[in-house]
Amino acid sequence: MSGRFFLDTNIFAYTFDAKSPAKARRAAQLIRQAADTGNRVVSYQIVQEFFNLAFRRFQHPMNVAEAEQYLITVFRPLLAVHSSPALYVEAMRIAARYHLSWNDCILVAAALQSQCSVLYARIFSTARRSKAC
Repeated sequence: MSGRFFLDTNIFAYTFDAKSPAKARRAAQLIRQAADTGNRVVSYQIVQEFFNLAFRRFQHPMNVAEAEQYLITVFRPLLAVHSSPALYVEAMRIAARYHLSWNDCILVAAALQSQCSVLYARIFSTARRSKAC
């Protein structure tokens, strides 16, 4: 595995969380590092989940113009994993072995498929990292 890392939806959502400035700063740092180093990956699932949150659950929901700008400037350079039968088969195998939720299985399968050694899903005060299976 390489030094590549996969970013989950939460990382992007944290940058909009005014109640947790430390998480917002760390998330923004991870996203900047992803853009600067090229060691970054997100899947289309992450983009879909993020915009579902951004349009419906953010304290100040995004409008279409803001969403388009975010898609172009933040997500487009990071998109690397598309849905495919192979991705779903790998997710099914992960589900059978680890008994994770289906969304988590697809996430882990996408991280593995893109040869990521680290999957950032949550930001903790101690900056723990969750490694892909």
